[in-house]
Amino acid sequence: MEIKSRFDHFNFNVLNLEKSIEFYAKALGLKEVRRMTAKDGSFTLVYLGDGSTDFTLELTWLRDRKEPYNLGECEFHLCLRVPGNYEETYKFHKEMGVVCYENKDMGLYFINDPDGYWIEILPLK
Repeated sequence: MEIKSRFDHFNFNVLNLEKSIEFYAKALGLKEVRRMTAKDGSFTLVYLGDGSTDFTLELTWLRDRKEPYNLGECEFHLCLRVPGNYEETYKFHKEMGVVCYENKDMGLYFINDPDGYWIEILPLK
């Protein structure tokens, strides 16, 4: 049997859902495409989309979670390609204070979200 799967979404657990939604909208232009809240209010799932693909970032908020998530050594990351002037996007992220790692030789950099997740930023081309 040959399985033909496709990517659907990736998940980050977050402590402050509204702060995270605002960050992803401002830093990357991602918008909420759907939301699900447990009947008892114990969790909320918010899916963010880029408006160009069907792939979504799921933000999971757990009501009873109070301490920051242990992200280990941050040896995983999400990567997004940005259209337009890459240098202007870089400057914008620097002004936001979210650039956490740069590799100028490779022409890439990473930003941190409010929970410390790393997001690689590449030009569209």
